[in-house]
Amino acid sequence: MKKILVIGPSWVGDTMLMQPMLMRLKQRHPDSQIDILCPPWTVELLRAIPEVHEVVINPFPHGALELKKRYQLGKQLRDARYDQAIVLPNSLKSALVPFFAHIPLRTGFIGEARFGLLNDARRLNKARLPLMVERFAQLAEQAGDDIPRPLPNPKLIITDAQRSATLHKLGLTLNGPVAVFCPGAEYGPAKRWPIPYFAELAQRLRKEGFTVLLIGSPKDKAIADKIVALGNDACHNLCGSTDLGDAIALLSCAQLVISNDSGLMHLAAALDRPMLALFGSSSPQFTPPLSPHAEVIRLDLKCSPCFKRECPLGHFNCMMKLTPERVWQKIEQM
Repeated sequence: MKKILVIGPSWVGDTMLMQPMLMRLKQRHPDSQIDILCPPWTVELLRAIPEVHEVVINPFPHGALELKKRYQLGKQLRDARYDQAIVLPNSLKSALVPFFAHIPLRTGFIGEARFGLLNDARRLNKARLPLMVERFAQLAEQAGDDIPRPLPNPKLIITDAQRSATLHKLGLTLNGPVAVFCPGAEYGPAKRWPIPYFAELAQRLRKEGFTVLLIGSPKDKAIADKIVALGNDACHNLCGSTDLGDAIALLSCAQLVISNDSGLMHLAAALDRPMLALFGSSSPQFTPPLSPHAEVIRLDLKCSPCFKRECPLGHFNCMMKLTPERVWQKIEQM
């Protein structure tokens, strides 16, 4: 049995985009055991991915070196006797634990001065692999081999029992169609559709008989509170009231998802929910929602995508001109 340790991404959406790589590893090594070293906030998602055997918590804060503690963690992992490590992040720090764990084959892309830490270092051809999901999948192959195409889409499966348990936990009874809004985006405000636009869309959907759920992290609660305050008292603001497993179950209930480019967008896509994904400062050419039921809506402005956390020009036209009326027209077409 081949034992593989994958050093996972820090973001929820990127973690979901890792799954096709895990599928490919299982295809190439059917009896393999795949463990993931990951931050605590992605654990619930990884436990819902069938290719994952075990989750190892990465306790280090984002950006912290903590060399001694990384050495100690690597030393602890030596007893697991992994055959291979696949390092998805491109930082030097992310390659330290597999090196300290004495894992014989350490695979990843050439990155931040980590020659020697990786002994199977690949050069990334961004033109041949424009999508993040393709870049991850490439690391499941032998050096020099192409990824098989088409890649499978990420896939999450939620049972009726899991859905019912979440609804009971949150005291929700859902009658009729459900729309789930994901109004946050961890990266920054340039990714977020304006609050008044979400509020107007919620009013329109409620008039059509939809129950509207607002989901996100505790950081998104203030955003959702403002959406509710703008004439949406009947909406359910669940931001900060759910863990990631709850969010997955709620998304699975949706007949419509409206989401910024965020981790929740990728979870909704993996659940094959009908979705409109709102893109402004970021690009669907790199991290699109991977589902035939997801549609991207964006404006082709000269200044977009800029990939900035805040609009560098101050006008935020990539989202301000993406009006509720435009989004409503897309919903009617869906």
